[in-house]
Amino acid sequence: MKHGEYKVPSGKLVVIDFEVHNNLLTNVQLSGDFFLEPPEALDLINHALTGLAATSDATTIQAAVDNALPADAQLFGFDAAAVAVVVGRALA
Repeated sequence: MKHGEYKVPSGKLVVIDFEVHNNLLTNVQLSGDFFLEPPEALDLINHALTGLAATSDATTIQAAVDNALPADAQLFGFDAAAVAVVVGRALA
């Protein structure tokens, strides 16, 4: 199990747990003390990260998150870049 944490400057704590199988992220669970709307956006982020290559760079991770979210999604206290940072920390 991989685990990463990132405290966004002037923002919230972002935490991620996942496994790596065949160089792919699996069983991805993003959590933290952030808020987001709509509530199902969290599941969309987890799904977007699932199956990404463990060698993905921050730009790829951020794009996967951004592309998975509906246009009206609102993230409070974090953003797709923060997700990329926390994934990178978990993989380091």
